Amino acid sequence: MRLFKLPFKNKKNHDSFESTIPIDNIPKHIAIIMDGNGRWAQKRGLPRVAGHQEGMDNVKRIVKAANYFKAEILTLYAFSTENWKRPTKEVEYIMKLPIDFLQHYLPELIAENVRVQTIGEVNDLPKNTKAAIMRAIDQTANNTGLILNIAINYGSRFEMIRSIKDICREVVDGKYEIDDITEATLGEHLYTSHIKDPDLLIRTSGELRLSNFLLWQAAYTELWFTDTLWPDFSFEEFEKAINDFQKRKRRYGGI
Repeated sequence: MRLFKLPFKNKKNHDSFESTIPIDNIPKHIAIIMDGNGRWAQKRGLPRVAGHQEGMDNVKRIVKAANYFKAEILTLYAFSTENWKRPTKEVEYIMKLPIDFLQHYLPELIAENVRVQTIGEVNDLPKNTKAAIMRAIDQTANNTGLILNIAINYGSRFEMIRSIKDICREVVDGKYEIDDITEATLGEHLYTSHIKDPDLLIRTSGELRLSNFLLWQAAYTELWFTDTLWPDFSFEEFEKAINDFQKRKRRYGGI
């Protein structure tokens, strides 16, 4: 059994970790619902936006951890279609975070061979937010390592309705007969048509629900929940989730 031996350096507290979990059977696609930023701030008597900033800083650490474990895809639920209901000032602050994150971290993403992609209605984002994201996508397009897949302005039910409408138009245009439509047909029209379904979905903060995230794609995904708030979600917990995944038997409805 091969084990990870190289140290993982955590820039937050300058500690260095060495994983002892097997290098085999690492989930290729890991999705994370990054929940608990606001509660993290409130527990410390800080404004909610401070939690979002700390949460964004933790994205850097977990991207490095995913790279360390040689995952192929890391999908992060950054902003849902329902999040527009939050107070205007909070939404405006959240929309500035990708700009700041990519401005300061993009050179490191490029150096680490990370490729930035998105799922969601990016065209409906504020102009500057969209521009920063598109610039990151363009400048990392030739990278061949970890795909950092940012789910922003994303909602799974909207995604499925959008896909069904596209298929209906193609039926009207004669591309499909109704009886030709399969699960694969729908999958080809989802935002995630270019990537495999997640193997492991992690949710932080103690909530036990999917919150309209990858509902179709997560049909056979292994779920892992933790009470830890996202800004405190560490390399050790990430390792624990992967280790738990490795112990599970994925039968996909079989025996």
